[in-house]
Amino acid sequence: MKSPKESSLDRKLLDAATGEARRAAEMLIADEEVQALQEYANTVSIRRLNFNDHGPVHMRKVALNALRMLDLLAAGGVKPSLEADGAGTMDDSGVAVLMAAFLHDVGMSVGRQNHEQNSAILAGPIIARMLKALYPAEVARRIAIQCVALEGIEGHMATQRIHSMEAGLILVADGCDMEKGRSRIPMMLSVEPRVGDIHQYSAAAISRVTIEPGEHRPIRIDILMDESVGFFQVEEVLLQKVNMSPVKPHIELYAAVEGQPPRRYLG
Repeated sequence: MKSPKESSLDRKLLDAATGEARRAAEMLIADEEVQALQEYANTVSIRRLNFNDHGPVHMRKVALNALRMLDLLAAGGVKPSLEADGAGTMDDSGVAVLMAAFLHDVGMSVGRQNHEQNSAILAGPIIARMLKALYPAEVARRIAIQCVALEGIEGHMATQRIHSMEAGLILVADGCDMEKGRSRIPMMLSVEPRVGDIHQYSAAAISRVTIEPGEHRPIRIDILMDESVGFFQVEEVLLQKVNMSPVKPHIELYAAVEGQPPRRYLG
């Protein structure tokens, strides 16, 4: 049974996706295997490892962030890699970004270490199955989309160099899911101090993240926080991912404590 939050995000995803990406969203949302993987990934993350949300809500938020930024790049005249390489269309990039975002953390169901590689292993057959349904007679198109989606999944931890704009969007979109609700459950369950608690407490300080058109670049990201500990989340998580992303030249990044002037990181 999906939570009200998941159902609300499903509706937003269907509104945000167009063309084949909307069909892909419908398939991902309805797929029992995907749902089971996402839910168990969250069980392992929160209950076994005491980490932040890495489940259905998080992956849906990352998908929304990624689609939003893809639209902003297009509006700013920036071509994604599939289109720039002549291997696909903007619509194909939407499918790749959506699938990568929706499945990027399913490897947490195995454990934290190398979870991006485990995510790619688990997601690969699902992506292939869905792409065959979307493009039954277009093998080359399916392969290009799948490879870009898998690059996004494998590269989302900023531990290896990625080269496509689509994969770069997954990096940034993942880093942008840092609002306080993501750490609420593990903080409630935690009774003893543990290594890594700074990630929960810094995320708990973030009150809002917005992604809008920039003044000088296509994408502007604004982070608002209640306490300055939130700058840890910006500088040690989001900025590290932005710095590894091919999308970096197209991003303006600002962060501020409520009632104080913002810090400009990019743009």
